[in-house]
Amino acid sequence: MKNTNSMDKNEIRRKVKSLRVMLSEIEKQTAAEQVFARLEKTAAFLMADRILMYHSLPDELSTHAFLKKWADRKHFYLPRVNGVNLEILPYDQSRLELGSFHIEEPTGDDVVDPSEIELMVIPAVAYDRRGNRLGRGKGFYDRLLKTTKAAKVGIGYEFQLVDEVPVEPHDQPVDIVITQNTTIIISNGSL
Repeated sequence: MKNTNSMDKNEIRRKVKSLRVMLSEIEKQTAAEQVFARLEKTAAFLMADRILMYHSLPDELSTHAFLKKWADRKHFYLPRVNGVNLEILPYDQSRLELGSFHIEEPTGDDVVDPSEIELMVIPAVAYDRRGNRLGRGKGFYDRLLKTTKAAKVGIGYEFQLVDEVPVEPHDQPVDIVITQNTTIIISNGSL
């Protein structure tokens, strides 16, 4: 996707959405396998034990197979919306229920402090090569990312990598961007 440097956030969201709806189930599955194969090779993943993931929505790169594959070898956590913030709770397939925005979220009271997380794997609508991310516009992940020193990995489809994401002061970048064809390690000083 070229010449996005003049696009605003809503234009990027519309463009990415139109490309996502054209993906077949096979394309979605293949892309997820390729992205997570790349993630598994990163030092950030290999060295981390406590990892925040996300439970993907149908229009996001699917995390479900990856969570199942590694659940007995890594300690996974998922976010849960609480007001305007995200709480972090242990991942347990049997303790998920539909929460805010129809996302499956963990239940229970065993909230974990963000400082205990070593790696955060987070979704976005788009990324650029400097690690800037464009979310859905509610700021949940920006608020969470501000509170942690964990390595931050943004994952998505190749077409979610754009020339430039418009940045506002509250926007929080990621340290690594991974698509099915690309692994970009940004030196934001934390890796």
